[in-house]
Amino acid sequence: MKKLEIVIKPEKLEALKKILSDCNASGMMITNIMGYGNQKGFMHVYRGTEYMVNLLPKVKVETVVSADIAEKIIGKVLKEISTGSYGDGKIFIYELEDAVRIRTGERGPSAL
Repeated sequence: MKKLEIVIKPEKLEALKKILSDCNASGMMITNIMGYGNQKGFMHVYRGTEYMVNLLPKVKVETVVSADIAEKIIGKVLKEISTGSYGDGKIFIYELEDAVRIRTGERGPSAL
């Protein structure tokens, strides 16, 4: 099993939800976050005064899927979400040892 943490621009969330649904991901957790990467933010002018805006709004989507589904999701995200500009986001991939469904005690892929 793989855990995917996908950090994207908020306006790309609906497209990502569709990708996860099409790939039969069993669930997802969505968190609104703030951050910056290589671009380090941007200069913003408000009423004649310049401000450095270095924390940009992002959305982090976490899901746990089998390894073959993870590669399918990654491929679709790279193809459909990418704009080729700074701030498109990142995908973090973790190897997941086990999962337990609290209600039934099921373990492994059946717990998803």
